[in-house]
Amino acid sequence: MLDNCKTAQERWGGVTDIIDRWLNERQQVLVIYCQLSEMAEDPLHGTGELLRSMCQLMVDYVSAGHFEIYDQLTQEGKDFGDETALSQAKKLFATVDKTTELILDFNDKYQEIDDLESLHSDLSQLGETFATRFEAEDRAISVLHTAHNDSVN
Repeated sequence: MLDNCKTAQERWGGVTDIIDRWLNERQQVLVIYCQLSEMAEDPLHGTGELLRSMCQLMVDYVSAGHFEIYDQLTQEGKDFGDETALSQAKKLFATVDKTTELILDFNDKYQEIDDLESLHSDLSQLGETFATRFEAEDRAISVLHTAHNDSVN
């Protein structure tokens, strides 16, 4: 899709739209996460559907990052010949990769909602994982995409 764009503005403006949609999905994950965290004190009352929704959205978000967003960001760094940003991004994506495993483990554990006893503590750990991941993702966006905005406009 973006490979057919003729100008930097067309190409990287499209990436901005993709990133915006992805970050909106991240915000939706966080909203549901916060709702679940409030309910986790008494997990037997109504958390099932919300938990399933969060897990689905969370997996979609993680997948989009790994299979679309990170590739676009890396390609942008390559196209601008930004070796410093690419080096930083490599370290940031290694941090993201570590969080992916924890997120997918949470998803696997709660796909079947049979045992919610440890939901409260698992959500707490998931929140810490999100914080680490989001910080690394935001930094990668900054060094690989936002840093080149002046070159595009």
